Amino acid sequence: MGKVTGFLEVERHDRKYTPVVERIKHYNEFVIPLTEKEVRDQAARCMNCGIPYCHGTGSVAPGTPGCPVNNQIPDWNDLVYQGNWEEAARNLHSTNNFPEFTGRICPAPCEASCTLNIDDNPVTIKTIECAIVDRAWESGWIKPELPAVKTGKKVAVIGSGPAGLACAQQLARAGHEVHVFEKYAKAGGLLRYGIPDFKMEKHYIDRRIVQMEGEGVVFHYGAHVGGSGDGAVDPRAMLNDYDALALTGGAEAPRDLPIPGRDLAGIHYAMDFLPQQNRRVGKEPVTGTDIFATDKHVVVIGGGDTGSDCIGTSFRQGAKSVTQLEIMPAPPERENKGLTWPNWPLKMRTSSSQAEGAARDYAVLTQSFSGTEGKVAKLHCVRVDDKFKPVPGTEFELEAELILLAMGFVHPVHEGLLKLLGVELDQRGNVRANTSDYQTSRPNVFSAGDMRRGQSLVVWAIREGRLCAQAIDRFLTGRTDLPR
Repeated sequence: MGKVTGFLEVERHDRKYTPVVERIKHYNEFVIPLTEKEVRDQAARCMNCGIPYCHGTGSVAPGTPGCPVNNQIPDWNDLVYQGNWEEAARNLHSTNNFPEFTGRICPAPCEASCTLNIDDNPVTIKTIECAIVDRAWESGWIKPELPAVKTGKKVAVIGSGPAGLACAQQLARAGHEVHVFEKYAKAGGLLRYGIPDFKMEKHYIDRRIVQMEGEGVVFHYGAHVGGSGDGAVDPRAMLNDYDALALTGGAEAPRDLPIPGRDLAGIHYAMDFLPQQNRRVGKEPVTGTDIFATDKHVVVIGGGDTGSDCIGTSFRQGAKSVTQLEIMPAPPERENKGLTWPNWPLKMRTSSSQAEGAARDYAVLTQSFSGTEGKVAKLHCVRVDDKFKPVPGTEFELEAELILLAMGFVHPVHEGLLKLLGVELDQRGNVRANTSDYQTSRPNVFSAGDMRRGQSLVVWAIREGRLCAQAIDRFLTGRTDLPR
């Protein structure tokens, strides 16, 4: 512990954003990094707790406190305070393959569970993590890590989101021949096609792919496993070609809103809207009908991160107005720390996109859509009570020319890959696989990430990808030296 009294002497100071009027003119990141001195001062605030809940419990149960990838946070905070950035980077990468992703888009459950959060001033863990990995890249410390011995075993990883990338990288470092199959033109999954560039620019993914290729990972793009037409790959044939398969796709079946007027033009899923703009920024061709918020009154239905991404993208496209609706009641401004800490609390949070000018309304149920000439023009809504029952007399209308459905995802797509392989599903429609060996109902087929656990966080995807790689390595060789 470098600075015993650091938490008493140094106030919490975190990264700031560039002004709204400037940042909505572009799709670049707008977070202003702290200086080296500021980062080291913030690291000095870490108390090196006897029981550091920020570490995470190692459990796979949702809602448990701390970091799902079990980052050794007090250790690298101390190293940063001491100025030993290279060792801090080594320590950080020992548990997390991609800290530049989590340092940008993770909601930071570690900070919620920080002991200093008892009085609302947690250590700026996410900011320090991002500073470590960014410095490591700038200093040339991150290079391909080659295995000492090749095993002669071949593994196919289907899906190149964070779970697939983490799984593939770990397996390659264990000496296996790893092939990643991605149905789109580039790797990254939701990191590339769902997260807007203003939250995470895509060159961070590209340089990791270069590192992984240097480690021997082979990427197959435009390869739709279980799909049809050009680029289709039959997963049943892969069972003969590979010693093991890892299913690491996403939970891509969106939750719909099947109410009167749903068939009107101008009502789209969030994941039809967001990937289009990401492809434009990435200079990829856009397929299907263009969806733009320009000069429109936009309503986003759903109050989570995906809805927030729709807001920021809509403002950058020049929307007249953006309103976000949530069926849940407004959360409290402050949580009761005595009841919630060190767990992730329910409380009012305002994202950077919401702060750009969105109107937010809670306890609202959309009952129908209406419009003229086949195009949506209005939402017909009603307020609901705490049991989500409509409250008579509270009906109202909202003008809307673009409606984005951002209500989450129910499970992975079943048609194609999963049905062709015949793997069993759980009661929620996800691939059935436990967290001890990540095996599906087919012994040489494994699953991890959103396809197994349902819609979740990037940290859980990385965590499950690493543990799945461990399980596959043990299955193929009878033992594993891969870290958790």
